[in-house]
Amino acid sequence: MDVIQKTVVDPLQPFLKPIVEAIPKPVHDAVISLITAPCHSALLLDLSLTEDPACTSLAISKALGIAIVGASAIVKVPQILKLINSRSSAGVSFVSYALETASLLITLSYSVRNQFPFSTYGETALIAVQDVAVSILVLTFAGRSAAAATFVALVAAAVYALLFDQTLINGQTMSYLQAGAGALGVASKLPQIYAIWSEGGTGQLSAFTVFNYLFGSLSRIFTTLQEVEDKLILYGFIAGFTLNVILAGQMVYYWNSPAPNKKAPRAKIAEKAASGESSGVSPKPGSKTPTTRRRG
Repeated sequence: MDVIQKTVVDPLQPFLKPIVEAIPKPVHDAVISLITAPCHSALLLDLSLTEDPACTSLAISKALGIAIVGASAIVKVPQILKLINSRSSAGVSFVSYALETASLLITLSYSVRNQFPFSTYGETALIAVQDVAVSILVLTFAGRSAAAATFVALVAAAVYALLFDQTLINGQTMSYLQAGAGALGVASKLPQIYAIWSEGGTGQLSAFTVFNYLFGSLSRIFTTLQEVEDKLILYGFIAGFTLNVILAGQMVYYWNSPAPNKKAPRAKIAEKAASGESSGVSPKPGSKTPTTRRRG
């Protein structure tokens, strides 16, 4: 930070000072609520990155957290659009999205109950909504509309039990659920990894979503270390990042792979008939095959 302070911030101070002085008071108040008054004074008023290194780390964590929450509003939109445009759910695992939805709802409820800073968990609500949309589309395009309706009902019941009626699940049970949520988060990646491997391609899986998740989970490890002293949350993000690396690796590996060529059974039969193949019954010995008569 010393190098950045001396080479970037200090030379720009004559230009930055008037800008800082012109910032409205509500903005200053918002910054204070995020990083505390002492850090606001050191970083914004004094324009010093080295006065208090802890303040610099906190500011970076808050900025990353806000960026993650903002990006999460659209992280699954490309995936949703890809499913709608193709009207196919090939390469997208419903089990993966269902497990992730459960993990996100538990983490959201756990964070709200423990009054963690919103910047450390806000994306869970936005991503959960998009996960539900993806899950509905996957089931619908697979011809399972009844299962899609059942899934929506189960999600609604879980939201009510976890967020709106906290008497159904006490604090201790919530802690157990959060421990399980980490395992669910890890398990949610495995069906998707297997689906890509078994099909030999990524199908309708969105590259934007995969790589956004990779960088988001890495950033969440940093923000959790800075702002949340909870090992359950931290270990879940570390495990999720590890499997996101595998998914991103698969996306790169299969980037230019053609889609699997699966022919329908009737097409195969027609192809065999056209090539002169029989249905598995060999001709009788001595039987004559028709020949064309040559004209003398």
